[in-house]
Amino acid sequence: MQTASTNISERMGRSQDLNEFKRGTVIGCHLCNKSICHISLLLNIPWSTVSEIITKWKQLGTKATQSQSERGMRMLKH
Repeated sequence: MQTASTNISERMGRSQDLNEFKRGTVIGCHLCNKSICHISLLLNIPWSTVSEIITKWKQLGTKATQSQSERGMRMLKH
C-alpha cells in the first residue's frame, strides 16, 4: 500500500516538462471525448496541465512546447 509520502516521488514537479509522447496521449484522450478530469486521473498528471496542453493544441495546432530560451524571451518582452 502506498502512502502519501511514497507517492510524492511519482508526482510531476512544477519545473518538469512532459515528454512528447505523454502530451500526444493527452490529445488522443481528448479526441476520444475523455474529460479533462478523467485524462488527469488516467495519466496521473494535474488537470491544469491537461487543460493547458489541450488549449495550446487548439490554438496552435501542435502539441510541442516552447524551448526554455523561447519562454525566457517571452518573459523578457513583458
